[in-house]
Amino acid sequence: MTDNVRQDELHSKLEEMVAAADIGNRRPEGFTGRLLLAVAAVWSLFQLWIASPLPYMLGFGVFNSTEARSIHLALAVFLGFMAFPALRRSPRHYVPALDWLLALVAAFCAGYIYLFYEQLATRPGSPTTLDVVVAITGLVLLLEATRRALGPPLMVVALIFILYSLAGPWMPGMLSHRGVSWVALANHQWLSTQGVFGIALGVSTSFVFLFVLFGSLLEKAGAGNYFIKLAFSLLGHYRGGPAKAAVVASGMTGLISGSSIANTVTTGTFTIPMMKRVGFSRDQAGAFEVAASVNGQIMPPVMGAAAFLMVEYVGIPYTEVIKHAFLPAVISYIALFYIVHLTALKAGMTGLQSSNPHRPILHRLFGFLTGLLLIMGLSVAVYYGLGWIKPLLGDAAGWVIAAGLAVVYVALLRVGASYPDLELDDPASPVVVMPETRATLMTGLHFILPVVVLVWCLMVERLSPGMSAFWATVFMIVIMLTQHPLIALFRRQSNPGRDLRRGIDDVGAGLVAGARNMIGIGIATATAGIIVGAVSQTGVGLVLADLVELLSMGNLMLMLILTAVLSLLLGMGLPTTANYIVVSALLAPVIVALGQQNGLIVPLIAVHMFVFYFGIMADVTPPVGLASFAAAAISGGDPIRTGVRAFYYSLRTAVLPFLFIFNTDLLLIDVGLWQGVAIFVIATIAMLIFAAATQGWFIVRSRWYESLILLLVAFTLFRPGFWMDLAFDPYRSVPPIELAQAMDRVQDSDNPLRLHISGEDEIGNPRDFYVLMPVPEGANGQERLDNIGLALIEEDGRTLIDMVTYGSPAAELGLDFDQEILDVMVPVERRRKEWMWIPGLLLLAGVVALQMRRARTEVHA
Repeated sequence: MTDNVRQDELHSKLEEMVAAADIGNRRPEGFTGRLLLAVAAVWSLFQLWIASPLPYMLGFGVFNSTEARSIHLALAVFLGFMAFPALRRSPRHYVPALDWLLALVAAFCAGYIYLFYEQLATRPGSPTTLDVVVAITGLVLLLEATRRALGPPLMVVALIFILYSLAGPWMPGMLSHRGVSWVALANHQWLSTQGVFGIALGVSTSFVFLFVLFGSLLEKAGAGNYFIKLAFSLLGHYRGGPAKAAVVASGMTGLISGSSIANTVTTGTFTIPMMKRVGFSRDQAGAFEVAASVNGQIMPPVMGAAAFLMVEYVGIPYTEVIKHAFLPAVISYIALFYIVHLTALKAGMTGLQSSNPHRPILHRLFGFLTGLLLIMGLSVAVYYGLGWIKPLLGDAAGWVIAAGLAVVYVALLRVGASYPDLELDDPASPVVVMPETRATLMTGLHFILPVVVLVWCLMVERLSPGMSAFWATVFMIVIMLTQHPLIALFRRQSNPGRDLRRGIDDVGAGLVAGARNMIGIGIATATAGIIVGAVSQTGVGLVLADLVELLSMGNLMLMLILTAVLSLLLGMGLPTTANYIVVSALLAPVIVALGQQNGLIVPLIAVHMFVFYFGIMADVTPPVGLASFAAAAISGGDPIRTGVRAFYYSLRTAVLPFLFIFNTDLLLIDVGLWQGVAIFVIATIAMLIFAAATQGWFIVRSRWYESLILLLVAFTLFRPGFWMDLAFDPYRSVPPIELAQAMDRVQDSDNPLRLHISGEDEIGNPRDFYVLMPVPEGANGQERLDNIGLALIEEDGRTLIDMVTYGSPAAELGLDFDQEILDVMVPVERRRKEWMWIPGLLLLAGVVALQMRRARTEVHA
């Protein structure tokens, strides 16, 4: 009993630290406290209900997307005003009457669309006075809820965009626009789906909540503690082991976490004291935890919920988003792991004492490889086995697979029951011996099953993200209800009533925690919708593009650097989801527009990944870096120094966006299987070399010229096309009037032509831009030109576009009547750019030889 009380106290301590890092929430007592718990649980159950097939099967409780968004935001703002105090000195143990009033009014304003949906549908674009009053009141209260739950940054940014919308005619120079009235603002931002109730809130309602709930249930079931213990048991005894374990544990937690700050505090509570214990300084320990935790936000499949928003904004399937995000995230984590190793190596650190120190390294390696091969073999067997079962059994396949999953679950519990439970360690206790790997691994293998269900539904069944998260969450609830009774039964300590009650309590706590963790995200996505709405209503995106173009003076690299800096500035103080919404709405179009003008044409997903990476780097970067402040609070270090060091460790993440903008192979775009494997291997080597160069240590301490050579090698491996383009021009120019003949000569339809176009933008200003024109099927060049929907005319020595077929590929490229084709560039046959890897690897071999000779000299000396 004493142990259970101790564990509960530690859980409470952790929760309070997470809450404090996220602008401390209120915990009222008595009736109000029970009411908030009930509302939070109802919110979670509502989200499960609308995601399930039950409403359609039973014929009631069906909500359309707009109604669901309205209810979602109503519950979020109600809990926001009730759970987050107005000021630091405001009471924490009861809710003042003013907050009750604000919560109820805000919930009514947010729920107004649901309550009066039919009446509003009869007067679209013609709001009544009551509609406008409710909308303006809702906007004001939403901004206040944002300030309470997330701090001032997002609230200030949203307020600036509202003022900009209203004050357009009085703005100076290029910032001026025709302005909008209060009525138009209220209608656009609150009563339509262009602003607050737009795509961002829709994604929060449909997908994000369920994934956050799934992560909360996993945590309450014990999976979070299991991941941390498993990482430490595997890696804690190696050189700098606690920091390596922090990287792995934060990565696993980041897979299901929607907040880099919560990730930092949850794992850092254990990892930071242990890092300090083996010799890392306070700033180093905090910086490694920050770098690992923030990196978790770029890890598929959740990516801090940005993955689901990318589906809507970029217009590609969810599986494609995951594929494109996979390689940069993985090599970034591998490089951070290597940086930890180099830091420990330079300092001569050791790891914590292993529970089995006499086990030979070959046995450990053999055991790891055996386990890895078993997992891979099991994955292949399950994939192809289920692929064979489904056609054979038809509609009954689902029941058979569910039964098989249940058998595996019970078997894993039976194995885990033979080992003692994993207790939650007190971070203040002097832990010097790592837990045994085998015992730690076996106790929580069943936690992997819900993740397997999630990935299976997403990747194999190709269900929607919301439906996939629903089935994974249902399975997680089943596990929470049954794991304690079954384990007690296997241990012959069964007390059915007590064990079942413990499972019900865990589920209830998970439902409440999921809703509590969603308060900030729900409010943030709604507030970010204000910014998106202002962009669409005022055209401020074009203004921002003009500003960046003016400051960059037409230089492509300077334009990207300015965009990266703006992403950092706009991302300061914002949670991951709102962060991505803001930077993608404001800065992604800037890169697309200015890139086209300067000859940089990249897929939209690469642009969105670019701004997303730099947006989340704001959690690291001083002076705001919230994750750095959270880590420093645990380590006792200086927040600014921690942030600076964390940014230094995160340089690998900062260079990746520039690399995949210019080499989209790193995002596995249009890449085959074996080519993808080769790119993964080479990119990993390149990232490790980059890490070694920035750390000044490879085999031994590097000399300055060796670090420069290593940087050159890393660049060559990452972007071999740069050198190939210098040696051999990838295009040859032909006269624009010969476009049809050029299309006739192109043999590979996957190799597009490059056109330089002169025309006008949306507001009539002249602009030059580039497009990549695919070559469609056709018997000859003219037929291919007709198939793409383009007709040309020659006039006074100029080649003009005479006609563009509506809805054709040419129209989708932005081509239009009366534009002039300045140049046609046809791709030429040349050697593959991957040949440049060879001189890069030869340079690397030279550095290795130099350092190995120096290492031998140092040993003999």
